[in-house]
Amino acid sequence: MASRLLCRYARLLCRSSSQAPAASAASHLPSLVADPGEVQRAKGWPWVTERLMCDRTKVAVQEFPLLPPHTELDDLVEKAKMPEDVLLAWAEHKGNGHQAAKALMKWTRLVLKTQVKFKEQSQELMKDPRLQNMMKTISQQVSTVWNSTLVSVLQTLWIMRVPATDAVLNSVQTEVLWRIRRLSQKQLSYLVDWGTYRKDQQAVVNSALKQIELRWTEIAEAKTVSTLISKGECMSPTLMDKLEDKALELAESFSTNDIRKVCVSLASQGRRSVPLLRALSYHLLQKPSSELTPPLILDMAFAYGKLNFNHSQVFQRMAAELLPRLPELSPTDVTRCAKSLGFLKWLHIPLFEGFAEHYISNHQKYSVLHLCNLVMTFARLGFQPRKGEDFYSKVHLVLEKSLSGLEPFLQTDVVWSLCILEQAKPQYIIPLTQPNHITKLSGGPPIREENYKLKLLHIAATLHLEHPGSSGGQFPLDLLSASKSTLTVLQSTLREALQSLVGEKMEALRTGVTTVYGWTIEGELVVDCDNKPVGLTKLEAPHLPSGGGNQALPAGARRIAFLAWDFPNFGSKSRDLLGRFVMMKRHLQLAGFIAVEVPYYEWLELQTEWQKLAYLKDKMGKAVAEDMAK
Repeated sequence: MASRLLCRYARLLCRSSSQAPAASAASHLPSLVADPGEVQRAKGWPWVTERLMCDRTKVAVQEFPLLPPHTELDDLVEKAKMPEDVLLAWAEHKGNGHQAAKALMKWTRLVLKTQVKFKEQSQELMKDPRLQNMMKTISQQVSTVWNSTLVSVLQTLWIMRVPATDAVLNSVQTEVLWRIRRLSQKQLSYLVDWGTYRKDQQAVVNSALKQIELRWTEIAEAKTVSTLISKGECMSPTLMDKLEDKALELAESFSTNDIRKVCVSLASQGRRSVPLLRALSYHLLQKPSSELTPPLILDMAFAYGKLNFNHSQVFQRMAAELLPRLPELSPTDVTRCAKSLGFLKWLHIPLFEGFAEHYISNHQKYSVLHLCNLVMTFARLGFQPRKGEDFYSKVHLVLEKSLSGLEPFLQTDVVWSLCILEQAKPQYIIPLTQPNHITKLSGGPPIREENYKLKLLHIAATLHLEHPGSSGGQFPLDLLSASKSTLTVLQSTLREALQSLVGEKMEALRTGVTTVYGWTIEGELVVDCDNKPVGLTKLEAPHLPSGGGNQALPAGARRIAFLAWDFPNFGSKSRDLLGRFVMMKRHLQLAGFIAVEVPYYEWLELQTEWQKLAYLKDKMGKAVAEDMAK
């Protein structure tokens, strides 16, 4: 209604403004002749107006500047096959600054295509007078170069290794800085991508980053986002947060290469953006098999491992795509993939069997470092190959010659891993228990030093418990130190339940027992033939640094160790213990304990104290019965 009234008002305004000069003529004419459409406009009405306010059918046409005409020079440059063709075309026809920039870009591409490195022959190439004239034209007419071409010609000059003091380069850089606000986000991302590692281009890069941060909502292409995130080390945390938000918005349009680039960049920068990783993982699952190439799968496995991000569906898809292509992989690819999955504690039996068979078939191509990484990964996951004899025979053939020459920390890690896999020979272990080797592991961060002390205790325990006839010197008790780790909910509640189990007979229970083997037991009991706890203080305890009392165990008595298995003790999406905890259970059983295992997924379901006590008694009874059956 309001628009109709406005249109009528506009017509009346036109009519009333034209009645003064035409009043005498209109008075002598019939009313039918004096039609409103024929009334002339007043002199004061703007004739440049394209349409009246009520004429909605007519649209004003805005004129844009036409594209420059396509010249013969442009045709010759486009058809050029050799760098000389571009120079000949320029010498014959010349052109403006924009054409000179396009010609220089084409000449550079052709030079690179002919595999001529600018670093080696830059002096000869740059002295050509035709090229000098082309660059001079760019410098003099740089204002005529279009934005996209201007950004590209700046990259071309960087590729040509033009000195930072060159007049042409300075002219183009200055023009880029003048136009920085008018460049699109895609062009700004190119400047950041190309100039990040060039120290002489920090002014351009910083200006581009400032514009990106101010106008980040304008980004509309997935490739632009992935390019910028890959240069995240030069960006502020605020800008990276905004780019991650934009990547989450555009995740559906990411190609597999964009997904790979973003994930690897996040991993290298240590940015664990869980919502973005979930979105990219979902869209990666939708990609066809042809796009999931082995290099992409290996990069994604590295990114997931580095960020400790688990996604079982993606891992299953990656394993399914990688299994048929295992023969194509190199030893570096195999160990890299295995190591990444090992960090994630994710064991895919067919895939790891394939890794073992790959080593059996191609062991000559594996370096010692490759083999060490493979053995350490198998030990971390507690994986034993089906063809264990063939695999370990080739492993020992290499390690017997090269183990002593490894760096001390790596040597310790490899022997510790062999202890987990029950493949450590006495000749591997004995040199590591000597004082000179222990001295080599001292120093460095306290956490690392403590970690390697525990590993040496486990290695020595393997020698004493699994190879009792070997002469390996004294047990390194000086490495033993009290554990200072914070108790988990499972550990604290289990210790409280054990105290309730023994009641007032506290001398029958030890909690938080630090053994000479490097393992900590949550609770220790000695029970008689009727499964009743007996006092511990006067009994012999070879597993303690002090040795305990001087009385032997009563006839029929059994020593019980309660082991708390928390969530990190298991593999991902599995109820199988990791390798080191399998070794812990084995060592304690060899030391004379009956192991009572208390996993988190059973214990946390118990709500009342009565349920916990009943659970522990039932576990003890079953463990003792199994030991008697053996």
